[in-house]
Amino acid sequence: MLKQLIVIAFIALGVQLANAQQDNPFGEVPDHTPMMNDTWETINKLMYKVTYKDNQTIYTPHFPDELKAIDKQTVTLPGYLVPMQGGRDHETFMLSVLPIMQCMFCGQGDIPPMVEIFMKKGTKVRFTEEPIKIRGRVRLNPDTQEGNSEIQILDAELIQ
Repeated sequence: MLKQLIVIAFIALGVQLANAQQDNPFGEVPDHTPMMNDTWETINKLMYKVTYKDNQTIYTPHFPDELKAIDKQTVTLPGYLVPMQGGRDHETFMLSVLPIMQCMFCGQGDIPPMVEIFMKKGTKVRFTEEPIKIRGRVRLNPDTQEGNSEIQILDAELIQ
């Protein structure tokens, strides 16, 4: 009788595990905590002036004083590499507080900040889904015709 109860318990446990795996066929999803630090908090203060011209909405970046204070300063940012082109190694990419596999529009609050990274000449970063840490000089970019982002990190290097 005891053997039968043990066998039934193992079968029930197996069925429960099989059902749990069917609920999430990709396995356990890691808990990605945003990589926010003081610099990211400052970058997140970027605002836009909205104007209308010829039936078009125009968004012009507005850099508050706190953001202007880090312009041309060297900063360190942790985050996730978001490639802008295919390939394994990247000289230019976006850095986000959330991983690329997590929807930027999901979760709480606003869309998380991202910055454009320009690595030091001759330096590349291999794509990874793991967080990385970058150090470089901030450039506030009022004209996105020069790059893809209003906030850029120039001469960046990967910090181990």
